[in-house]
Amino acid sequence: MKTNRTLLLCLLLFTSLSFGQGQKDYKPTEENLDARKWFQEAKFGMFIHWGVYSILGDGEWVMNNQNIPIQAYEKLPTFFNPTGYDAEAWVKMAKDAGMKYITITSRHHDGFSMFDTKANNYDIVDSTPYGKDVLKQLADACHKEGIKLFFYYSLLDWHNDDYYPRGRTGNDIAGRGAGEWDKYIAFMKAQLTELLTNYGEIAGIWFDGHWDQKLWDGKRFGALQVDWHYDEIYTLIHELQPQCLIGNNHHLAPIEGEDFQMFEKDLPGKNTTGFGTSASDVGQLPMEVCETINGSWGFNLQDRQHKSKEELIHYIVKAAGYGSNLLLNVGPMPNGKIQEEHQQSLKEMGLWMRKNGSTIYGTMAGPFLPNDKFATTRKGNTIFLHILDGSQKVFLEDFGKKIKDVKLFPDQSKLTFQQNKFGLFIEVPKDKIDSVDTIVEITLK
Repeated sequence: MKTNRTLLLCLLLFTSLSFGQGQKDYKPTEENLDARKWFQEAKFGMFIHWGVYSILGDGEWVMNNQNIPIQAYEKLPTFFNPTGYDAEAWVKMAKDAGMKYITITSRHHDGFSMFDTKANNYDIVDSTPYGKDVLKQLADACHKEGIKLFFYYSLLDWHNDDYYPRGRTGNDIAGRGAGEWDKYIAFMKAQLTELLTNYGEIAGIWFDGHWDQKLWDGKRFGALQVDWHYDEIYTLIHELQPQCLIGNNHHLAPIEGEDFQMFEKDLPGKNTTGFGTSASDVGQLPMEVCETINGSWGFNLQDRQHKSKEELIHYIVKAAGYGSNLLLNVGPMPNGKIQEEHQQSLKEMGLWMRKNGSTIYGTMAGPFLPNDKFATTRKGNTIFLHILDGSQKVFLEDFGKKIKDVKLFPDQSKLTFQQNKFGLFIEVPKDKIDSVDTIVEITLK
């Protein structure tokens, strides 16, 4: 038994290493490196989770959560008719909020494609009364307004029989068949080719679902049970559009061939969710944190967990304090409109970013990691101290850098400060405190 267990452990380790490989000997092109720099400086994007699942108003996982049979779920596209969809209005909303890019679900875990694919007929053009390609409309609007476009693409599929062996989710959905994994890989490559051929310049591909194929022993996740063929898939993407950035929501350290690292509902390395990325797996690539405005990704009629203006502003400030972008999600309704509460949040974010965006855009992580009291960002010789708890007095321990000036942002009024071998003490007048975020501009010599 001991020999067999050892053999099994070695086999699992080999499988994990083999199946987790990315694009071999990947060397990003100059276009890709330029795109990474742009991405790192953009700092704010809009995430859009939208699909036929919005009809049911119970989030994007409704097919799995309610174990809706294939035959029943296939009825949803027959009455999905988002006549209220206005791509230009969506793009304007994102732009007014201070967002520099949009990431939208091209195909989620339910397997339904929100674009005109020829790989099957299970898509918005062939299976709905709406009959139009919403991604094409969005791509045209983004290109017109100078907003970059990313496509979210699900690796897992609860509808396609060729997604086999099945993963850990969707196993109680009636009507799923057993197909061929290699055909599924070919299907994904065909769709990715379409997405990178028919919609102009695409800024990135946002993969999700890798985790579905991780083996579970009852206590922890282990090796992958499939080969995702990342070498082929990542190479295909970079060959079709060299500048296109690849990210994968696998909650692991970056895999070769990826161009940015994402963190789901968590700041980099924090893993308060329990399914996130550990601190030891945070790499050196540009980073992005994705978060919801309420508690759901897809439209959820019963979701009342709406984040306040203060919570959302603190989130983007803390994300920037880690050197990361914030990808803030909206879940449009089945009629194609974005709910009023989300629109209001975006307006509030836009007002704040227009006033304070220069302390976020184009910055890098500051010398002090964010905490509940403050966060710091840096741009050249300027450090922006964001005081988040309403304090008048802040002490920055071990601040040894020589200081030229300390002023309040944005009115540039000079502040009282003292510096010694223990650190830097700054005091803000009581009447200058902002209850959401008091920003101090520290200029170094």
